[in-house]
Formats: sequence, C-alpha cells, structure tokens
Amino acid sequence: MSKFDYFVIFAEMRTGSNYLEANINHFDGLTCYGEAFNPSFIGYPQVDNILGITLEQREGDPGALINAIKAADGLAGFRFFGDHDPRALEISLAHPRCAKVVLTRNPIDSFVSWKIAKATGQWKLTNATHAKSEHVHFDADEFETFLARVQQFQTQLLNHLQKTGQTAFYLAYDDLSDVEVMNGLASFLGCHDRLTSLDRKLKKQNPEASIDKVVNPADMEAALARLDRFNLNRTPNFEPRRGPMIPAYMAAPDSGLLYLPLRGGLDHRVGDWLAAVDGKSRSALKTKFTQKTLRQWKRDHAGHRSFAVLRHPVVRAHHAFCTHVLFDGPRNFPKIRETLRRVHKLPIPQEPLLKRNLKGYDINAHHNAFLAFLGFLKHNLSAQTAVRIDPAWASQLSILQGMAQFGLPDVILREERLVSDLDFLGSQIGLNNLPVMPPDEDVETTLLAEVYDAAVEKAAQEAYARDCLAFGFAAWA
Repeated sequence: MSKFDYFVIFAEMRTGSNYLEANINHFDGLTCYGEAFNPSFIGYPQVDNILGITLEQREGDPGALINAIKAADGLAGFRFFGDHDPRALEISLAHPRCAKVVLTRNPIDSFVSWKIAKATGQWKLTNATHAKSEHVHFDADEFETFLARVQQFQTQLLNHLQKTGQTAFYLAYDDLSDVEVMNGLASFLGCHDRLTSLDRKLKKQNPEASIDKVVNPADMEAALARLDRFNLNRTPNFEPRRGPMIPAYMAAPDSGLLYLPLRGGLDHRVGDWLAAVDGKSRSALKTKFTQKTLRQWKRDHAGHRSFAVLRHPVVRAHHAFCTHVLFDGPRNFPKIRETLRRVHKLPIPQEPLLKRNLKGYDINAHHNAFLAFLGFLKHNLSAQTAVRIDPAWASQLSILQGMAQFGLPDVILREERLVSDLDFLGSQIGLNNLPVMPPDEDVETTLLAEVYDAAVEKAAQEAYARDCLAFGFAAWA
C-alpha cells in the first residue's frame, strides 16, 4: 500500500511533463489527470470536469478537487505549473501524504521550445513526419522574466520541503527516456507495477541545440554570456541511458587483454585477433561475463589492460544498415526493416538481399537507401521515432557512458590505427610479436566506397553529431 494519498508533478511548460504523464498512466494503479489547476481549463483543454468536479466547482473550492483525486481508484495525481492555482499549491505542499515529483529542464531549452510551440501552434508531436519547425527571435528581457519566474517557483518548492522535512522525487528532462528511472518513480509512489518500455506515441520536437533554433544566435550568446551554466552549444542527448553490457565483453584465452565492444561491425575481427594472441581459436575466448566473474578475471590477471575501438560513424552506420536492414541473415531485424519500409519510406527491396548476390540492386539504389537510413537515424537518435535505439547504431559516446557505470576501458583506440595501437597496448603487459589484425575485406566495404560522397558524410555527421563532437571525427574519405 502506498504511503501517499495522491501525487503532484511540479513542472513548467515544455519540460516534458506530457511525456512523463503518458508514462505514469501506463502503470497499473497510477493515474495522472493533467493540469488539474490550470487557470484556463480543468485537466485538458477539451475536458469539462475531472472526476465529476467542474471548472466552476474547482474555482469555488480547490480542495474539493484534491479530495476527489485522493478518493480515486489507485493512486492519482496531477501536473502543476508555477502559474496554476496557488491555493492548490498551498494545500499540496502542506500535506506530507502528497507525493511530490519535481521535473526540471534547462531553462533556455524550455524557453526556446515554448517560443517555437507558440509560433507553430504545435504543442505535441506523435509523428515525426508531421513535425513543424520554426526559427524564433530570442528576446533577452523576455527570457530574464521567464527565468526569474521559474527560479522563484523552484526555490519556493525547495524551501517549503526543507522547512517541513519532506522530500521529493527529482527528475531532469533527460531522465524521461530512462525506463529504469520511470520504474524508480513508480517505486517511490508505492506502485508495484513495472514497465519494460516507454510510451512511444509522443515524439521529441525540435531536437537540435537551442542555439540553432533562433534567428539571432549571436545576440543570444551575448545576452547569456554571464550564464554559461546553460551550456548553449551542447549537442542534445535523447538516447536512453545504457548499462555496461558486460556479457558482451571478450577476454583473451590466457593473456590479460579485455575487449569492450562498442558494436558496429568490429567485434568479429577483434575477437579473432584476441584469440590469436594466445595462439588459440575463437572458441577459447572468455565471454558471457557477469560483474562478479569479470571482477574475478581482473583479480586473476594483474596488470590487465582493457580497450574499446571507435569506428567512423559513416562506416558504423553503413554496417548497421547492411547487417540489420538490407541483407538477409541471422542478424536481420525483420520487424524494424518492415517499419522502415512502410512508415519511414526507405527505398529498399521488399525482401532482404543475399549478401553475395545483389542482382537487381545497383549502386544508385544503394546510395539512396543508405542516405534515407541516415535520415532515419537522425530522427531515431533524437527519440523522434517509435523504433528502439538499438546498440548496433546507438552513439558510441552513449555506449562508453554506459560502460563507465562499471569501469571505463584503459584505452580507446581507433579502427584506422588498430595495427600500431594494439602493438603498443600489448607491449604494456609484455606481449610482443602480436598477430596482425586481418584487413576488412567484407562486401560492405566495397559498397560503401562506391556510394560514399559529401551527402553521405553530411547526413552521418548530422545523425551522429555527439560522436563527431566528442571524438573529432573528420570526413571519412
């Protein structure tokens, strides 16, 4: 049984509260009734009552609506913004059996998103193909007023909770894409149901950096120069937080070398090389680690070295496209493939191709299909599609950040320098005369060389902006 009678989500416009509500309503036993105390409507614009309480009744007695929400089946609550009915705020803050959920977002992102929504009239997005975009004018005075109001509300919440000995469940905008955090919120609310995936109906709107959404970026930077905590030029991250994926790690049969895969096509070649280090076959590799067995391996191999290998985004995306979408085989994703054809209009054959028989599929077709896939990746990595962000094409930065939860690799190598860098790595633990990494002679390599051009490079850099910024990837060729 929950220790709370009801809950309130304290947020502001354009902080992701709609998406949070959608996911809360997926839990069995939890219900959120929208903006119950919005001055202009009750719950939602087209609704005339909540649990039988009308707007007029709420205005006369806000406590009556709170009591109705408390009496609802399961645990119910509502979203509350800083400009909503202050009487409801006073009631809920004073009540220790009201669960407080505080949702925040970088104020400059909220402000610019709010300006765009006002300009386009699009406040929600359920299909990325219907997205409306607009560059807006940044007004420094308007933003300062907005910021002061947001900060005053947040300070009011914090001070009251401190003075009354209460605590809240705090969420940042980026937390909303993490199903484990949503399950943690359910646990905080006393709900025993758990989600395995998040609501995919609502899509991120205008996922670009805020500085790229205004018509006067120089004025914006100048006005906010003293407020660099807003980190204006960061590349937004909408990918789900990942775990370290320890079961995929590979260790040499005998030597103290450990490979931490970033996925993307190198695992087989590196695995073969790692086994050859000790003169053994691939089957001798140590794999399927758990945290416990990996710790034990490290204890047994004093002086061990671990490494990961970065791959250029163009090559990595092309491998994902060929392996999981274009070619037939055990690693093809048939359901995703069909969604890409039907929903995202990728110009690919109805049936997967045989890797060694591309009859009827020419280079122009491949160029167009790969460009379309890169366009899909841009939306997918910005959480604007219903398709999962698979590790095969997730950003390498996000995978490394997941690894950091257990431990980062000793070195991060690059594919183009593997021969010399692996020799250097081996020498650190006394391994000399290491085998040479076999060259990449796959059909994919030949295909990519034939279709690569400036358009492909540009599309890949747009899809993988975070990786290009973090790792300094220049043009592939």
